[in-house]
Amino acid sequence: MNNTPEENIWDNIPPEVPKKAAARPAARPAARPAVPEPQATHSPDRDFDLEGLMTDFPTATELERFVFDQTAVVLSLKGRANKLKYQVAMDVLNGTPVDPKFIGSDNPYLDKTDMVPEEPMKELPPRDPEIPAPALLQNSFFTAFVPHSDPEYHAQGRKMHCVFRKYKNGCITYEVQGPIEPKPFGEKIDKFGRMRPEIIKWIDPRTGEQIVQREDGTLTPIGRRLKAMMQTMKYNDSNQWLKYIDRDFVSLDQRAAQNPWDLGTT
Repeated sequence: MNNTPEENIWDNIPPEVPKKAAARPAARPAARPAVPEPQATHSPDRDFDLEGLMTDFPTATELERFVFDQTAVVLSLKGRANKLKYQVAMDVLNGTPVDPKFIGSDNPYLDKTDMVPEEPMKELPPRDPEIPAPALLQNSFFTAFVPHSDPEYHAQGRKMHCVFRKYKNGCITYEVQGPIEPKPFGEKIDKFGRMRPEIIKWIDPRTGEQIVQREDGTLTPIGRRLKAMMQTMKYNDSNQWLKYIDRDFVSLDQRAAQNPWDLGTT
């Protein structure tokens, strides 16, 4: 009995040389959405002044937390001129609209130094310019049983979600869509003496839509492996590649579609 581990189809893939796409006109920058003005949630009869705020809240953090407690508005005051940040805080407390640049997004009670940092999500490769427009799609097939591309997950027998698409000109593509999972790396002791990960990285197998089979019927390097893999997945007397992916459909003209029983239309 052969106990050799299953080979990973994602290992040592020869590079695919992309064709140069025709130059496209530069896209116009999207309009920046308007930032809504903060809405005061306190009673309008409150009266705060600069002297009182500067006396009671000597640091930007304390001031941000007080404003948040009173109004649920998050301010970004650190590093601002001293008089300016107290003026902004007083305006918010008294219900006066402030410049959106002073509005923050993070809860002032959260200390980022106590949080485990996360690695940014990767950018997906661009869609190959040889792939036809989505409107020319003929059929698609989703499978949740493609072997994982991550070596550790592959050794555990984990699978990925993949969509195969066939277009009307014969081009076939694949797109690995996930799953995306967080994975802790390293260890460190936080200020409370607890062990925590140094960073959270993402196991992200997504590929974007890439070519398996070109319009002329030739296969890309990864396409040959994916086709061979799908051909091993049997379906009755056929396999999933032929049954669900590389399918052929009979095209009917409009007359036949309206009345297939009219022999005069053939």
